Amino acid sequence: MNSQKVTVIMYHYVRDLKHSRYPEIKGLDISLFYEQIGYLNKHYQFITMEMLIDALENDSALPDKSVLLTFDDAYSDHFKYVFPFLDKHKIQGSFFPPVKAIAEHRVLDVNKIHFILASESDKSIITSEIRNELNKYRRDHNLESFEFYYDKLAKANRFDTADVIFIKRLLQVELDEPLRKIITNNLFETIVGIDEGSFSRELYMDVEQIQCMNRHGMHIGSHGYDHYWLGSLDKQKQKVEIEKALEFLSSIGSDTNNWTMCYPYGNYNEITIELLKEYNCKLAFTSEVDIAYIRKNNRYTLPRLDTNDLPKDKNSATNDWYLKG
Repeated sequence: MNSQKVTVIMYHYVRDLKHSRYPEIKGLDISLFYEQIGYLNKHYQFITMEMLIDALENDSALPDKSVLLTFDDAYSDHFKYVFPFLDKHKIQGSFFPPVKAIAEHRVLDVNKIHFILASESDKSIITSEIRNELNKYRRDHNLESFEFYYDKLAKANRFDTADVIFIKRLLQVELDEPLRKIITNNLFETIVGIDEGSFSRELYMDVEQIQCMNRHGMHIGSHGYDHYWLGSLDKQKQKVEIEKALEFLSSIGSDTNNWTMCYPYGNYNEITIELLKEYNCKLAFTSEVDIAYIRKNNRYTLPRLDTNDLPKDKNSATNDWYLKG
């Protein structure tokens, strides 16, 4: 039976959590990843990015219960744990590296925030530090009170508590970018306390590892250069993000005639989509939670499921997403 639907799964941290320096990081333990792949192997059919592009370009049919695996942010754990397993079992993964983290050995602000959170179990200590930082910069940056920001932003969601959402939203979007970076850097130094260059080399893959995965048939796509919220940038800045990412893909041997985009934070706007068309991007993934319908969805706004939306036991019964896919 042929289908025009595909279940695209989104992964971030996949690591040996129990034996890592940061067992509280919000990631998937590698043992559960192996179990989830076992579950998927029983109930789905793995496809490649090339098959998905062909379905979009030429209206070719996909196998029934198609599933595609995507991995954001090019963590070194993807090379250490994920890639050997996928290579052994002849499953393609699609990996989306944020170029700046790899080329300049910088830690993305979003990852600094993750490890700030993972380094301190008592989140009130972090919010207290943030209160101090806001007080420090209030006059020069015309800031509102701590209470104003907390009341506005501290809204729990399906994955995070109100405190965690407050910390993420304040440091990711609410404050002006220069101040966000200053405060995030201050918190990273205070709470994590590890040199950024060293931490980056430990956290992310290097160029040779990405090239190795590319040679072994993994798909390497674009996750931007600076890992910005693309929808917050003007057209020229978005063009720079795309062009610099494409230069990187070309340098590591990825097929830039069939390049794909995964939006950082799932964020984009109409300008982003116009530019992707202009630069002949084949498709792009959001973080919207749903099954991708090839005939219905815009190819530049394809949804994905999170790893937590599917069972992590190879013997588990199927859930509602199986019926929808």
